[in-house]
Amino acid sequence: MGAQIRVYRQKISSTTSMRKIFKAMELIATSRIGKARARVAASLPYANAITRAVSAVASQSEIDHPLITEPEQIRRAAVLVITSDRGLAGSYSASVLKQAEGLNELLRAEGKEVKTYVVGRKAQAYFDFRNREYARVWTGGTDAPEFATAREIGAALLAEFATDFEDGGVDEIHVVYTRFKSMVTQEPTVIRLLPLEVVEEQAESESDLLPLYEFEPEAERVLDALLPRYIESRIFAAMLQAAASELAARQRAMKSAGDNATDLIKKYTRLRNTARQAEITQELSEIVAGADALAS
Repeated sequence: MGAQIRVYRQKISSTTSMRKIFKAMELIATSRIGKARARVAASLPYANAITRAVSAVASQSEIDHPLITEPEQIRRAAVLVITSDRGLAGSYSASVLKQAEGLNELLRAEGKEVKTYVVGRKAQAYFDFRNREYARVWTGGTDAPEFATAREIGAALLAEFATDFEDGGVDEIHVVYTRFKSMVTQEPTVIRLLPLEVVEEQAESESDLLPLYEFEPEAERVLDALLPRYIESRIFAAMLQAAASELAARQRAMKSAGDNATDLIKKYTRLRNTARQAEITQELSEIVAGADALAS
């Protein structure tokens, strides 16, 4: 009986230590998510402005530019998958990878080859474990992305898009990431990055109409300068959204783990007290039995 009590004490001690770790990680994620959300909000004005500029050039100019022209036949697609470097974030990375697998199946069903690009060690480990190839990987700092990384990714994808199919190039580019909607909701999302899809929305007022531009130099050179910046901003915005989603998922996961640890401690404490009470009862029974034997 004494050995059983010692086992429960050890379990209580180890679970208490784990609860402290969970609580610390929850507090760290909570403190960092405010900065991550602020970075997402700060990136919106630039992203919206460059999107309007690209849309104005593409929609008001009758030009044939490779970045906005739909190819006659799409034979190979690039898929950029953005996950996390670290775990302990619930189903965050698993949800993104599931969304990416669904996209890959859809593309292959359409007769397209898939060329995968990976951001984050979780996605890298996922493909390595299954002995599946990926063209390139970027790791480090997924919870605090840098614009230099987004620029490097954008340059690599644009280079692949500009390369002919026979030389290993791609005809379209997709991005799979987690969109941050709120502290409770983060949604795995797929966007097609290239060829550029210009959505002409009906304006509700005159102020919503895109202005008319005169281009100097010609519109093609304007697009050559704008579109790489547009791609970089879209990738960086996706990385910022993913970072905020990762921290929110980790905060929820650590809070849930801490609550479960508390429940386990209560359970082990109750079992320890029950075992101690049984031990005391047994000792009292032995004392009474011994006293009765002496008296008789």
